[in-house]
Amino acid sequence: MTSFGSGQYAEVNGINLYYETHGEGSPLVLLHGGLGSGEMFGPILPALAAKHRVILVDLQGHGRTADIDRPLDLGLMADDVAALIDHLGLDQPAVAGFSLGGGVAYHVAFRHPAKVGRLVAASAHISRAATYPEILQQQGQVTAAAADFMKETPMYELYQRVAPRPEDFPKLLDKAGEWMAKDFDFTDEVRNLRVPTLVVAADADMAPPSHFVEVFKLLDGGLRDGGWMNEGRPAGGHALAILPGLTHYNIVDSPLFAAVTLAFLEQKN
Repeated sequence: MTSFGSGQYAEVNGINLYYETHGEGSPLVLLHGGLGSGEMFGPILPALAAKHRVILVDLQGHGRTADIDRPLDLGLMADDVAALIDHLGLDQPAVAGFSLGGGVAYHVAFRHPAKVGRLVAASAHISRAATYPEILQQQGQVTAAAADFMKETPMYELYQRVAPRPEDFPKLLDKAGEWMAKDFDFTDEVRNLRVPTLVVAADADMAPPSHFVEVFKLLDGGLRDGGWMNEGRPAGGHALAILPGLTHYNIVDSPLFAAVTLAFLEQKN
């Protein structure tokens, strides 16, 4: 059984960032989803840590990392991760993230491409417009006022158990709601990505599979036959995985997610 809570803190980029290290091998920085923590990777962590030195990070205001006086912003959190990469002396680690963490992982590659060896972005759509309308409506209800309604959820239980200031949960909901209400479109940034990238999604995710196919197209993928010798595959080493029978809410529990991630990290372009 995986043991959590035995990590360390790094003072980086103005934040006291919590991280844990599991396993040995080439480094893999792993970034959790919104209102979660590194613990959400528990079901697949043994498989990943069997092959890699996995660095689980609790992002700003999540898990064991206390919030600071700034908004939740993908770019700022990506700068935190880049600073942690420097702090740990990692040489172009792989960076993988799910949902919010996938957005942060994208931004590490956008803003600090020389620091990233490979990128895995799971269930992270690149435009707000891609999200199903009913999900946008639900996201609009995420505010501090929802804290009482969330007391029966795993997110609340986790936060109360591990957060340095459990009373900050309503503030986290307010910040998360403000972040989700902002429009975004990272089409140009994705088109210019030079870090080998695996785009992953569930076949019943928060955005349709077609969105993730369009993301792959921005990376020169899915435009032609791959060829007998892979000569028609994207020149940057990019790849796409739509995982069957899964949703946004259980993809990180799935051995399929671990399998496609490990296979991609072992590729040589």
